Amino acid sequence: MNPRPPLKPLSQALAQLLAAVEPLNATEQVATLDADGRVLAQDVVSALHVPPQDNSSMDGYALRCADVPQVGTLLPQSQRIAAGMGAKPLEAGTLARIFTGAPLPPGADAVVMQEDCTVQDAADGAVPSVRVNVLPQHGQWIRRAGEDVARGDVVLARGIRLGPAELGQAAGVGMGSLQVLRRVRVALFSTGDELVMPGDCAPADMPPGAIYNSNRFFLVSLLRRLGCEVSDLGIVPDQRAATVEALRNAAHTHDLIVTSGGVSVGEEDHIKPAVQALGSLDLWQIAIKPGKPFAHGRIGWAHFVGLPGNPVSSFVTFLLLVRPLLRKLQGVSQSGLGDPGGVPTRADFDWPRADKRQEFVRVRRNAQGGLDVFPNQSSGVLTSLVWGDGLVNLAPGQTVARGEMVAYLGFAELLT
Repeated sequence: MNPRPPLKPLSQALAQLLAAVEPLNATEQVATLDADGRVLAQDVVSALHVPPQDNSSMDGYALRCADVPQVGTLLPQSQRIAAGMGAKPLEAGTLARIFTGAPLPPGADAVVMQEDCTVQDAADGAVPSVRVNVLPQHGQWIRRAGEDVARGDVVLARGIRLGPAELGQAAGVGMGSLQVLRRVRVALFSTGDELVMPGDCAPADMPPGAIYNSNRFFLVSLLRRLGCEVSDLGIVPDQRAATVEALRNAAHTHDLIVTSGGVSVGEEDHIKPAVQALGSLDLWQIAIKPGKPFAHGRIGWAHFVGLPGNPVSSFVTFLLLVRPLLRKLQGVSQSGLGDPGGVPTRADFDWPRADKRQEFVRVRRNAQGGLDVFPNQSSGVLTSLVWGDGLVNLAPGQTVARGEMVAYLGFAELLT
């Protein structure tokens, strides 16, 4: 009998997985308003200064500091400038009424807030005068041209995933549309004659041994949150021919095929021989808990990933392995694609039972800034993921005493 191969460390599995992935290179032009979550295919270079000219950051009065030698100086108002208007050169010995965002008149070197000024009543038709009740400082309340972005700056780099701030930045330099990489096309299906779709069978009518297919729902959600175009192929019967046909069809039109369950060596586990018949498959036993079994292979140009059947194992291995694979396929910049690490956070629990594997423990932040642990860490307890907001990343053999700092991975960060 051949000895069982040693468990593969997560860092090694990630390196091997990512080495097999080449980013997609097909691109498309999309409206900036529709580009949320997409990956930028080329640098965005600003063709203008932002702001385009010196402007006021306050409602008040633009003036020359030299014209206000002392507190209480009275100056006539020579013009009124609102945002979107042009500004004439400021006449010597006068000030200009100015509003936030309005261009600074040539010659002015400061803005005084309206709260620091007093408007003098003027007779009908007379030029109003304003008393300046502070000594202005050169440059105060002025936003300089290009202080945010200078013409020629790369404001967004290729490979960045676009979010609200990035879309605002693109719009701010005049980009009505953006060149982005096309979405990764993912086919998803489940295997197992025991699986039942919610809504197809009432709980009271469930046949013996049947379970609802929860994995399908969170995997579709995870894939969509990561910007994928998902084809949900449903449940494939536990039959070799049906499995081969589903895989063959999916490989023609998708970049990645994801399944959950059915990658072991039982008589009803048809994924392994079906993938091997159509392409290549590596079965890995990864030194993590939960989520030891994991499969990766190729069918034509499409990648194949087989996740464990237990829901928590499937969820965690998706975050740790499928997410980095997708990010590389999408052309996301390479930072953050290795071992996930974690943010140092105080453990408000004891964890005396060290495991030989790298362990990912379901936790939740508490009001005191620490972490509480879910009492049942079984790989089938989906409730722990609903209750929790992240994972603690424990090294092999690591125990935890209450009050120690541990590496915390928030679900919010792992879903982007």
